[in-house]
Amino acid sequence: MKRKIDQYLLDWATNKHRKVLVVRGARQVGKTYSIRQLGSTFPYFLEVNFEKDKDVAKFFEGNLNPQTICEKLSAYYRMPIESGKTLLFFDEIQVCQNAISSLRYFYEDLPSIHVVAAGSLLEFVLEEIPSFGVGRLTSLFMYPLSFEEFIDALGETKLNVFIDEASADFPVDEVFHKRILEYLKTFLIIGGMPDVVKHYVEFRDLLLCQRLLDDILLTYKQDFSKYRKNAPVGRIQDVFESISFQSGNRFKYATIDATVKSTLFKDSLEMLVKSGLAYKIFNTSASGIPLGAQIKADQFKVILFDVGAQQREQNNNIGEMLVSDDYPMVNKGSIAEVFAGLELIKDGNPHLPPAQYYWQREARSSQAEVDYVIQIGDQIVPVEVKSGTKGQMQSMHLFLSEKKQSRGIRLSLENFGKMGDIEIIPLYAIRHIHQ
Repeated sequence: MKRKIDQYLLDWATNKHRKVLVVRGARQVGKTYSIRQLGSTFPYFLEVNFEKDKDVAKFFEGNLNPQTICEKLSAYYRMPIESGKTLLFFDEIQVCQNAISSLRYFYEDLPSIHVVAAGSLLEFVLEEIPSFGVGRLTSLFMYPLSFEEFIDALGETKLNVFIDEASADFPVDEVFHKRILEYLKTFLIIGGMPDVVKHYVEFRDLLLCQRLLDDILLTYKQDFSKYRKNAPVGRIQDVFESISFQSGNRFKYATIDATVKSTLFKDSLEMLVKSGLAYKIFNTSASGIPLGAQIKADQFKVILFDVGAQQREQNNNIGEMLVSDDYPMVNKGSIAEVFAGLELIKDGNPHLPPAQYYWQREARSSQAEVDYVIQIGDQIVPVEVKSGTKGQMQSMHLFLSEKKQSRGIRLSLENFGKMGDIEIIPLYAIRHIHQ
């Protein structure tokens, strides 16, 4: 499947001043597949999987001279490692901490070799290595497929062209608008995990996709045992399951279990964030740039890594969504808001970890909340998510007035349009926000 990250990988490979690349993200989001695709553009591609080939770790004991390591790897795999011709891929590198430490020396002593690394739960290992890779490594953060990538996977590339060319003055033709909304409905059910999307494209079987999501979620929960030294498995699972039911609202540890101290759940949530299975959305005063400098660290929302996983955790009635024109189930569990947040992350800078914010005003006389607040250039832009085609915009207008901003965005099931200073962008076209 075509992924947007593929172009970033190609850009890295052709950059004369490249650093060692680390591709980061949760399990099963497609890291290995995309790197293998990049490898197919090289004369030689050498993949070292530290989970599969455990003996290879011996090559990284003692001296971490990259030339010596390359000689041993070349002999072991019977594959040339040549400057400009070989892509050397270290997969599941979290298994071998010495291999992680060696990356800096590849950059310093053997920069002509293309080296890329990936792994799951990598953040847990990286934090144990002081000053790891400062100035020597570059990162790419990878996520499940975006809706745009899903449309491409379906072979409906022309629909993406219509979306890209649309505007308030020239909205998507109503026939195609309705077709895209039907695909959106499907995406909200199955999400963007590559294996799930692949099976949907091939078999168009939603029940099979649900079972695959169950398998993926079970695998993630089994991985919780690997976090054991940081937090008890049961507590991590409690937090994970609570996230989907608290989505759309400020996350409260007391909602999980009021009898347990919040500090005991805090570590569990941090483990999930580090593993790429959850994202925090911080409350910001949004009084200036950068937004991250004005957050209330103890006030945040949390969303799961994939909208399909969100649906499965909530055990929503997908049949009701399939037959409804008004998307009543989108309101349940704030699915539209979760989808919008994930699409904003996927459309962000892949070289930086995700950072998201919302705005909330709590006053006796006037309470207001804006779902997302983003920075575009030197502008602070409020983004409201509406799950249907109706909805008041009092919070948006209050924000624009208080913050003296001139642009707001409404995401909904409506076609492209405009209401004064507020742009109307369909939920399926969130990438337009940064255009």
